[in-house]
Amino acid sequence: MNEENVLNVPNDLWPIADFFFQGLGTEVNMNNENEVALLFRGFFLLYLTVVILAIITFKLGFARKLPLVQNIIIYAVLIIGTFFLTLILGLNLPIAESLLASAVVLGIYRLRLHKERSGRNEG
Repeated sequence: MNEENVLNVPNDLWPIADFFFQGLGTEVNMNNENEVALLFRGFFLLYLTVVILAIITFKLGFARKLPLVQNIIIYAVLIIGTFFLTLILGLNLPIAESLLASAVVLGIYRLRLHKERSGRNEG
């Protein structure tokens, strides 16, 4: 097999990336349409997961009430930035796992803050 047409897939991926790239094996033959389709599907699902988790984390931790145009710009930059992060670092670093942990922590914080504020208003 020609070495130029083979893409090596790391076998020590982080759990979320490993879940999306399961079934690929250790290398992808770029001449095989099915293997290339599995590779693109795995990357797209990992990218979509990172985007969703980044948006949730942003909304829970950092978002403020902004005009519509500014919101569109912020989310467009977020979507473009997560594409590059996922493309360059998505298989080597636990980006999705870190965003998931951040979203859970910020969600718990927001829930406790909401309960504290509603308890203060009632009392």
